[in-house]
Amino acid sequence: MPRYAANNTHRRMNILVTGARGFVGRNLCAQLRNIAEGKNRSYGDVAIGEIFEYDIDSTPEELDDYCRRADFVFNLAGVNRPQNAEEFMRGNYGFASTLLNTLKKHNNTCPVMLSSSIQATLVGRYADGEYGKSKRAGEELFFDYGKETGVRVLVYRFPNLFGKWCRPNYNSAVATFCNNIANDLPITVNNRSTILELLYIDDLVNEMIAALKGEEHHCEFDGIDTVMKADGRYCAVPITHKVTLGEIVNLLESFRHQPTTLLIPEIASNSFAKKLYSTYLSYLPAERVAFPLKMNVDERGSFTEILRTASCGQMSVNISKPGITKGEHWHNTKWEMFVIVSGHGLIEMRRICDDEVIRFEVSGEKIEVVQALPGYTHNIVNLSDKDDLVTLIWVNEPFDPSHPDTYYEKVNK
Repeated sequence: MPRYAANNTHRRMNILVTGARGFVGRNLCAQLRNIAEGKNRSYGDVAIGEIFEYDIDSTPEELDDYCRRADFVFNLAGVNRPQNAEEFMRGNYGFASTLLNTLKKHNNTCPVMLSSSIQATLVGRYADGEYGKSKRAGEELFFDYGKETGVRVLVYRFPNLFGKWCRPNYNSAVATFCNNIANDLPITVNNRSTILELLYIDDLVNEMIAALKGEEHHCEFDGIDTVMKADGRYCAVPITHKVTLGEIVNLLESFRHQPTTLLIPEIASNSFAKKLYSTYLSYLPAERVAFPLKMNVDERGSFTEILRTASCGQMSVNISKPGITKGEHWHNTKWEMFVIVSGHGLIEMRRICDDEVIRFEVSGEKIEVVQALPGYTHNIVNLSDKDDLVTLIWVNEPFDPSHPDTYYEKVNK
């Protein structure tokens, strides 16, 4: 029967995912469900019908039914850590044969994707690996299938993967490091200068959805190096990160100390650090998900620093008791933003060389930002006689006790 064409995204597609309970499979299936249920509309015009999740305990009858009804196949099934070398070929080549033969049995010419490995290049340190040989055999099987049937075949050679739900102490150094550091377990780093090419799971899943839409990225290989090429035989995720083991460990150690230092490291958009931080957090044990903050408490209320950054300032929360005035100081260069989230208050400011006072009546009933300007002495007054005034404060630089840039002067002379 004719199946799904590459650019037809208007009908609901049934998707078969083999290895559905593995690291990649779980993440891919979760996102496919989000699309199918209308929770994620960011991928544009792609419609998902049923998602067939096939794994090691699924039956041959289920595979037969899924292969009959599928409009696209993601073959993620494979063997990474077998009891003996023969299992590599049986798991990585043997199942691929069964899958393709079942599709042929039903004359199902839907597109098929194969999850292979950079080790299938059989170059350098991968030259004699049984795992790489079994993956290479699976690749050739898929390419031959494509030539025989005219089916669109997408073969991806993935480098080292990382992200949430990756099994530690298995075949991912990043997963092991994240898990162990998050749980105060030791790690072993033999050579901190070793460079890894890493692929983040969300980037991989985004590419899989692109492939589903007929928008996959193609490449060739120069040894183990990926060379993006529009008409390449292979497919690739265009975003990877090359980092040293030392860089990974240093970042993870800074993440581990964040509840103590309150310092959020530099995590630029789409950066490796951002993706590693998300991965690290997914391994935190329940007892570390929440952590206490140091509340500076006196008869006026409290002041608590929440977080700080090296280049983007710090966030704090101030609580003022009824009738209390706080602040009464000014800064040369530092500036702040005040947001009242609960209570009723007054923010007053006066340029230090003038007499005019600027006043802003503020309330948690109307969320707004009041900016404390450089060179203006300012205060926060709780106008209530019974309720606390709660203020979120952002300041453009972390507080430095050796250079506080803070000078006492009352707003109202």
